[in-house]
Amino acid sequence: MKLMQPLEVISAYPPHDGTLAGLLASRIAAAPEREFLVFGARRWTYAQFGAAVERAAALFHARGVRPGDRIGIVSANHPTTVMALFALARLGAIMVPVNPDYGVEEARYVLAHAAVSGVICAPAALAVVREACRGMAPAPWFMLNESGELPDVETELARVTAPAPDRACKTDGTCLFIYTSGTTGFPKGVMHGQKSLVLAGEGFVERMALQPQERILCILPLFHINAVHYSLCGALAAGAAFILVPKFSASSFWKTVAETGATEVTTIAAVTSILLRRPRSEFVPGHGLRKIYGAPLTPETLEVFGREFGVPHLIEGYGMSEIPGVLNNPFDGPHKVGSMGQPSRHPDPAVELAQTRIVADDGNEVPDGETGELEVKTPIVMQGYYRDPEQTAAAFHDGWFRTGDLVRRDADGFHWFVARKKDIIRKRGENISGAELDRIIGLHPGVQEAAAIAVPAELGEDEILVAVVRRPGARVSARDIAQWCRDRLAAIKVPRYVAFVDALPHTPTLRVAKFKLKADATLLARAEDLAAPRS
Repeated sequence: MKLMQPLEVISAYPPHDGTLAGLLASRIAAAPEREFLVFGARRWTYAQFGAAVERAAALFHARGVRPGDRIGIVSANHPTTVMALFALARLGAIMVPVNPDYGVEEARYVLAHAAVSGVICAPAALAVVREACRGMAPAPWFMLNESGELPDVETELARVTAPAPDRACKTDGTCLFIYTSGTTGFPKGVMHGQKSLVLAGEGFVERMALQPQERILCILPLFHINAVHYSLCGALAAGAAFILVPKFSASSFWKTVAETGATEVTTIAAVTSILLRRPRSEFVPGHGLRKIYGAPLTPETLEVFGREFGVPHLIEGYGMSEIPGVLNNPFDGPHKVGSMGQPSRHPDPAVELAQTRIVADDGNEVPDGETGELEVKTPIVMQGYYRDPEQTAAAFHDGWFRTGDLVRRDADGFHWFVARKKDIIRKRGENISGAELDRIIGLHPGVQEAAAIAVPAELGEDEILVAVVRRPGARVSARDIAQWCRDRLAAIKVPRYVAFVDALPHTPTLRVAKFKLKADATLLARAEDLAAPRS
């Protein structure tokens, strides 16, 4: 079968108005009976999904949801999350997905900051959600995404009789908040409009040469841009199938790939590293997986997935919650292993996506080959941080988004990551605020001061090391610190290493000089590894 060029793919459907509803209607008009959403044994064609979205929009409207309202989603990946995104956007409302592993305090901050008027959650998350929302005024309504002690979405959808109201969605209407950690220690609500999601999906068609017959497997969580902007919106833009699983499972990955007929998957470094080291007995020969998007990719990853696992196309790229899909290695080459790639393109050459520049501290551009901060200008950009005009203003420089990443560009226009300027720890695809860990651990009665830094992980990205100064006379142990974090934070934020020190280095303005901690080669060696087996 002759492959279609990206522009041919998106041109095979009727024009749309740049909204999620318009994009979905365009695909329904061309291929109503084509499979769109797959979740286990359940299937929705494009037409069936569109009908479900209309019923969900009517249900939410009956619950009082109006344009601009925020609705929290606290769950592992589930079909109702996908339906909610489109149904809320159809009403001009906003989906606020929340990590279901959050503890009460983390969930409370996000749900209260977003001022959600309702929450859809998994039964397992209901107790945390209830406690997190205690005292909110007005109190949000609750609904489950599966059967349980409260009404659930599917049962309520079956009762819908009234139609959804006239469309309220607009191209520039905010439809999604993604909460991402910042250096302030509190998550920031990254606001995205419908245009951002639509353009990102179309851009992903170009980036991965997606075809209408593609079957796109989503193993990453729907509270991340990877799953929403790339996998979900990419599938929709291509008119392809979107295969959703609750969460990534290394042991069943290849079985899932084979059974679902998946042809493409988006990953993070930890996923590919784990799969490289899994027992080969889990591999299923004869699968149809042909494309993987993820970063960073190592020569070992490319070799093993290409030669041993039979996946011919591994594409590396770069994006952030604020600016999805900025850079990528071209699908048809040339490829430079370890590179962030070149500015991403839209299938239609008349639509300009990412522009990049690399600047010194004085704001002037640096020559190719020199290191500076990457700044980006793109239509796939956040509308700002919710209720945080100061951080929003600080994130831009003359209309360019300041990434906080130190990068160099070579003579061929490929970008290479050097280091992070921000106090962010990147662990298994999550951005973890070092400042948040400093604050939480500093509340321990036995701790005088604490500083969290990133150290290299075996599987790529980072592990968390915390340097702790005990209060005089305190007998707090490394495992006490870990348990303190475990009781208050998501499991992914629990430090692996704890090093007790007599004092932390400080700058003249009395901030902890984390760059000095990172430069101390003995710190990791002195730290207790909480992942090591007990003797």
